[in-house]
Amino acid sequence: MTKTPRSYIAAFIDRIIAWFFGFPPERSSYTIQDLRIPISAELSRIELAAALFQPVVTNDTQFGGTILMSGPYGRSFPFNLLCRMFAARGYQILSVSCRGTFGSGGEFDAFRNDVKDGKEVVEWMRKQDWYTGRFATIGGSYLGFTQWALLQDNPPPDMVTAVIEVGPHDCSRPIWGHGALDLDIVRWGDMVAHQEEGGLLSALKRNTTASKRHRPVFNSIPLLDSLQSYFQGYAPWVLQLASRSDLSDAYYAPMQCNNALALANIPILLVTGWNDVFLNETMAQYTRLQERGCDVALTAGPWTHLGAGSSQKISQQRFSWIEDHLFGKTKAHRAYPVEYYVTGADEWRSASKWPPQTTTRDLFLYTNQQLSFEKTPSIATTSDFIYDPKDATPTVGGNLLFGKCKVNDSMLFSRSDVLSFTTEPLKDDIEVCGNIAIELSHSTSSPYADLFVRVSEVDGKGRSFNITETLQRLDPSRGTDPIHLKLNPCAHRFGKGKKIRLYVAGGNFPHYSKNIGTANNDNNGSQVRSVKHTITHGGEELSRVIMPVVAV
Repeated sequence: MTKTPRSYIAAFIDRIIAWFFGFPPERSSYTIQDLRIPISAELSRIELAAALFQPVVTNDTQFGGTILMSGPYGRSFPFNLLCRMFAARGYQILSVSCRGTFGSGGEFDAFRNDVKDGKEVVEWMRKQDWYTGRFATIGGSYLGFTQWALLQDNPPPDMVTAVIEVGPHDCSRPIWGHGALDLDIVRWGDMVAHQEEGGLLSALKRNTTASKRHRPVFNSIPLLDSLQSYFQGYAPWVLQLASRSDLSDAYYAPMQCNNALALANIPILLVTGWNDVFLNETMAQYTRLQERGCDVALTAGPWTHLGAGSSQKISQQRFSWIEDHLFGKTKAHRAYPVEYYVTGADEWRSASKWPPQTTTRDLFLYTNQQLSFEKTPSIATTSDFIYDPKDATPTVGGNLLFGKCKVNDSMLFSRSDVLSFTTEPLKDDIEVCGNIAIELSHSTSSPYADLFVRVSEVDGKGRSFNITETLQRLDPSRGTDPIHLKLNPCAHRFGKGKKIRLYVAGGNFPHYSKNIGTANNDNNGSQVRSVKHTITHGGEELSRVIMPVVAV
């Protein structure tokens, strides 16, 4: 197929964008060539649509090598920006659209074909006369998952490095790992199902009205019936995901690339944000690779899921990593394997590994909404609240795929279905790094219940802002032992004079599907029941927040 040279307008736009993201000067112009990649699908053959961005090679051109990117979002603006930036700096990039998206044959079945299709794309690429014999991969979110898919089972020996940004390796766990359905998968499924209708502006407009469209769908019971009526045959895989809570279900096997963490043996740069929906997956990737002694680096910043990729810092680190590990420019080598941002202090830290060394400091729950570093009295007392599915505790920020993540969450303090426990103003700074944990002596009037906990910081004006949280759908067969939960990883300095606040609730809707107080594993339940939650504190029934504290 014909190679199309870069236009003057595109060259102008490229330079503006490169300046904004802090790229070094261009080394070349580039051409774009549309390609078709044949692969096998069930009993037939299909073709994947792709675009090859190639630098225009001259005597002065420094040719960096081949980069592979694969995802479901298309190959045009703004999703081709990385291709254009790297192509103008001497790299050739093969950008492939996943099965069933943007001209690729077959039907899109989220996360379930990428291991197989990725292997076939690499086999095809090796046979092309333009292939350089070794390649790197880059990309975020779904484009991060497709990189893990390549590393599953038999990692390609000619894959030499990867930059994986906010990308899960096991896509079943973010959806059902908390026991309740994360409704971000439904929001994302709706977006993907209609993303090719009417162009970019139409897609942006549709996304801005999504919350209004989704609210009545998520409120309806049974949820599965409501989703079926809403999608009307579009994205049937969304209904499959919404109705399968068992992560050992064979349906999930193709999207669980846990073996990649055991087999990967190439330099990998991982990027995450403290407010990213896939934060726990990235930290699990880092931990496993670091334990194996792999060449792995981690950058964790104050970003949302969509914010990490648009950061100038990450843009520069991404390019430097490829320069070092694909091109071989050792002067670009990263000084420290771990860089993380401490919110509250608003400072970057460099370290040899994550998390840094910490000591444990406990905060104990008291009656009268108190939280104290002093151990609770010898007499046990209780606090309780009633969770009502008909007025489910609302989502106010958090680790979301869409929407504002870091917010003023003070409205939770005034709700009768939320318990809050707050310290006195801190006498000194307290910096935490890692996973804050909670231990609760907790019981419910129904075995079918969710538990949502959040740690926030209260400023001098009495406003609280979320720091870290978790939700867990409790095991109906659980006993009477205290409940232990790990909150999402964080790095935060609670400043002198501020307060630490713990919120405890029975839901977080519509981030997660409602707990209806009765059995509802497949989201087909229709019987609704309120649930009373009781927390015991004091005496022998200690309820506490466990803080991993670093020296300040």
